[in-house]
Amino acid sequence: MALSRKEREEFLAEAHVAALAVDAGEGRAPLTVPIWYQYEPGGDIWVMTGLDTRKNRLIQAAGRFSLMIDRLDPTIRYVSVEGPVTDTSPATLDDLREISARYLPAEKVDGYVDFASKSHGEQVIIRMRPERWVSSDLGTV
Repeated sequence: MALSRKEREEFLAEAHVAALAVDAGEGRAPLTVPIWYQYEPGGDIWVMTGLDTRKNRLIQAAGRFSLMIDRLDPTIRYVSVEGPVTDTSPATLDDLREISARYLPAEKVDGYVDFASKSHGEQVIIRMRPERWVSSDLGTV
């Protein structure tokens, strides 16, 4: 059964690892990679990635990307969302801390932020406006 707008936005706002997909060019399947994301109902989705990554170059060339988020418990549920890039800007330490705190236990955040800021190179925030949604809750099949 398809999810209501409220249900899919609430599900997307939970901390799930997404599968990001973006056009990889003629003769190639889409690039599909796991990624952390941030979302608040009604707003844009944002992801953080390296400035010089293939992922960033492909997103900038395509001008849009998709995220697919799923879970198996307590019910089998997924949300897929696709839309245009609305902004790309340099990531800050506050952005890194925010997204890290969404996924990591509180006691791990400072260590991860220190590690990532020193070793991941220049990062960017890419914002996407959700435009097309596909969602379902298959229950406890």
